[in-house]
Amino acid sequence: MLALTFLAAIVGVFTLLYAYSFTKKWDPRAKHCYVTGGSAGLGLYLAILLTKKGADVSIVARNEERLQSALEQLESVRQTPNQILKAYSFPLDDAESSASALEAVCSGNGGRCPDAVFLCAGASRPGFFVEEDESSLRRGMDNGYWVQAWSALAAAKRMARSKFSAKHALRGLAETLRSELLLYTVSVHIFFPGTIYSPGYIEENKTKPKITLKIEESDEGMQPDAAAQALLQGVEQGYFHISGDLLGNLFRSTTRGASPHNNVLVDIIFNFVGWIGLTLWRRGVDASIMGHRSEHEGYLARQGFFEPRNSEPSEQR
Repeated sequence: MLALTFLAAIVGVFTLLYAYSFTKKWDPRAKHCYVTGGSAGLGLYLAILLTKKGADVSIVARNEERLQSALEQLESVRQTPNQILKAYSFPLDDAESSASALEAVCSGNGGRCPDAVFLCAGASRPGFFVEEDESSLRRGMDNGYWVQAWSALAAAKRMARSKFSAKHALRGLAETLRSELLLYTVSVHIFFPGTIYSPGYIEENKTKPKITLKIEESDEGMQPDAAAQALLQGVEQGYFHISGDLLGNLFRSTTRGASPHNNVLVDIIFNFVGWIGLTLWRRGVDASIMGHRSEHEGYLARQGFFEPRNSEPSEQR
């Protein structure tokens, strides 16, 4: 029997932009940009890039020491004396904390609602699905989905109120939000980088199955600054589904569904190449997984996976 496995850990990034016009390139200068997970990895490098482009930047994360270090890095690339650069320590794993974090960010900017919200917080602990339990599955959704969904909810409500003044995972949520938030002239973007060489990636690899590491051997990955550059360029161009490399664009184009094209002609080329190339890639991945079968069964046996659980009824003799 084939073991189901989380073959790849994907960090999803939501971007909500307020009062954004698709008719011109988005410019972060003098915009209030809110970045979650801004103390390390993609979030930090994105915050640095936004600061260099003249944005007012508010970063939120849990670790106060890393936040202070991140804020010092932002200050080192400050473009004008009037730029507002601030850091806030909040957990973002529930609705109340996420709303409180956003409220603090707005208050720290004179009540000003963020013009752009970049949701980069999250963590991944890859493993084999058959070894998961209720606790680990819930933790995975908390760290990979809800940590962004709660902030997206708080931001969408705040943006909608500001404008009118007075069932999926991340991609499905983004596509749904994209349609609804058109009512408030809020644009939604999503970014699915593969490997980002960040502190989170180091932690992720500690639990990643060997077969996943093998499949990822040919993945060159991206440095956080390069990933941040790709994300921001995609936002500036008004792309809904942003990719930072060739493989990401092939997957994006061939699984686009009803999502908007980034560039119709280029996406047609990506789709054609992916139709051929990803078929061959899939066969290679499947062959690697099947070749790992014996080793994986041995691993499960050593873990006691096949032994009867105490809660299971014993066999009749």
